[in-house]
Amino acid sequence: MSLIFKTAETYEEFVGILDLQQENHIKNLDSLDQGFVFAEHSVEDLWKMSSYAPHIIAKDDEYVAAYILAMTVDCKEDIEMLIPMFEEFDQLEYKGVPLSEYNYLVVGQVAVDKGYRGQGIFDQCYELYREVHGDNFDFAITEISERNYRSLAAHYRVGFRELSRYPNADGEEWIIVVWDWME
Repeated sequence: MSLIFKTAETYEEFVGILDLQQENHIKNLDSLDQGFVFAEHSVEDLWKMSSYAPHIIAKDDEYVAAYILAMTVDCKEDIEMLIPMFEEFDQLEYKGVPLSEYNYLVVGQVAVDKGYRGQGIFDQCYELYREVHGDNFDFAITEISERNYRSLAAHYRVGFRELSRYPNADGEEWIIVVWDWME
């Protein structure tokens, strides 16, 4: 296995992201103990999001083994199921300052292929994420389902910290976490 960590740039890489997204989508899993994703994107969504901030991938030859999506506030109306997250962000403060006054980057989603887990790929993807985006944004922020124990633990391990919690309209409890790049 020879992994390459890079920004996603080609149509084939975006399709690889979407294939891995479907493998890890909550609707396609028998068990949620290995983590899961909720949102679904199209190639067009990924292209648009990437035009503001590139996505990070880990590739094994031509196979996308892991990804971290980048999403800016410029795309906050584009993925319907993520609009409540941005609305919640608009109500929050970080260090006494409204989030809207920061230049933050939203982690749109993260997935690692089940055959590649436990090898530090998640952490290496996030290292590149910060390297690529750290000079352009104050921090990374995302929300993670309270039920997604594996994702929460992994995000805390790389440096994210809880900022807030809220239930969505379906009663799902979401934990908003921040990785402060100014510290």
